[in-house]
Amino acid sequence: MAGVGKLLKQAQRMQRGISEAQQRLAQERVEVSHGGGAVRVVVNGHGEVVSLELLPEFLKEDAVVVQSTLVAALQEASAKAKSLHEETMAKATAGFQLPGF
Repeated sequence: MAGVGKLLKQAQRMQRGISEAQQRLAQERVEVSHGGGAVRVVVNGHGEVVSLELLPEFLKEDAVVVQSTLVAALQEASAKAKSLHEETMAKATAGFQLPGF
């Protein structure tokens, strides 16, 4: 049963690491700019939008241009946040091995 105790300690260590990583991700910021700086999106490490800035003169553009630029900025910010999240969580769970896998 010594193996079970060791596994339990590893799981507890990993849980602490995951919890700390989640807290760090909430504080992390990913910033993306599109349209020559007309659209700026900031998301946290969980992919939640923290802020969105649009230059007033950009809003005078055609609605299709504004929408497509905004969507592109949001998609890029989301993708970067997802990558940061995966990288951070991989580090938090590194070294945890289940027996037999």
